[in-house]
Parts: sequence; structure tokens; C-alpha cells
Amino acid sequence: MSRPSVAEQVRAYLDTHPVLADAIRLRIANYSAIARRVSEDLGLSGGEAVLAACRRYPRGTESFRETGIRRVLRKSRIETRTKVAAITVVQSVDVLQRLGDVVEELLDENSLCRLIQVSRGTVIIVDEDSVPRVTRPLRESQLISVRKNLIEVAVTSPESIEETPGLLRHLAGVLAAQGINIVEALSCYTDTIFLLDDSDLSAATSVLSTAVR
Repeated sequence: MSRPSVAEQVRAYLDTHPVLADAIRLRIANYSAIARRVSEDLGLSGGEAVLAACRRYPRGTESFRETGIRRVLRKSRIETRTKVAAITVVQSVDVLQRLGDVVEELLDENSLCRLIQVSRGTVIIVDEDSVPRVTRPLRESQLISVRKNLIEVAVTSPESIEETPGLLRHLAGVLAAQGINIVEALSCYTDTIFLLDDSDLSAATSVLSTAVR
């Protein structure tokens, strides 16, 4: 049996990677980035042939869901914040009590302070300058990790986002197609927020700006 052509391999790959396929259909795809990822995953050489196959991938007719995503994205805006840190602590009542005064102070100062409880702890997102204030009241055993040199990229959308399924997946897919690692992601009310390495600032804002046009 003959080996499938590059075009056939690319199409089969995209058929099984709906995030990338949806980005193409929504016309928010970075074809060069997608082609690089396809080439790496499939071990293909000949970048131009892979890129051409990605561009020829069938867009088809947009579904109702995809139309809704495009409508929300056109009304969205992007905001960025640099020098952000993510502090992960163990989950316990004692930790929350120790952090109570600090969290209240940061909120009163209108400083960045987000607390997200997960199954194995609590993630606290603050400005890097606030890290000592957050960690000082904690015991060493209560602190899991501190990650600095992050940026926060927030896509702020109209309230209709709450009735529009798939937006977070699409935006995450756009970043992944560019080879950008997502450190943290959350979607709350009108905001879809990503924490990324600061080295990805330029690439992330560029690709997301294309997505919201």
C-alpha cells in the first residue's frame, strides 16, 4: 500500500484535532504555526507542502456555535498585565485565615489578587511585588510553589459569552497552535484569563489580537 500524500496526512491530522480545525474554519488560524505543529507531530519535512495543505483544509459551513463564537470575539478586547506571580498553597482553613488580612489589604489597594481553589490547594495570583506580603504569614509547609516571570492576558467579552459554548477552548487552541504554553487558565463571567510565561507576551497578544478581529 502506498504511503498517503502530505495533503492526506495533514487532513487526517486536522480531522482528529478539532481545536485546530475550528480555528481554520473560524478564520483565526495562524497557518504557519499550525503547519509547524503538524510537521513536528507527523515527522514531515517539506514545510511548504504542509502549509499549503493546511490552507486548503476544508472550511465548510460555520455551525451555529462557531458563528456565535465569531460574534463574541468581534466584540471582545484584550488586556495584558506583566510581572505577575502564581503562588500555590495547601488547602486548609488555617491558610485562608492567615491570608485573610493580606487579601483584604490588596483588594483595598485595588491590587491584583485572585484566589482559585483547586482540588489539591489554592492558587493565588498577584503582582510580583506582592509575593513577600502573601508568603510571609505562611508556614513553610503550607507553601507549595511560587512561580514568577508570568504575564496575564485577559480577553474581556460581552455578557453573551455565558451563553456561548466553546470560546475558552478556541482561545486555548489558538495559543496552543502557536506553541504557547498555558500556565493557568480560567473563565469567569466576562473574562477569559490566561497566565503565560513572560517570553510569550508578544506572540500571545499578536495571535489573540488576530482572533478578536
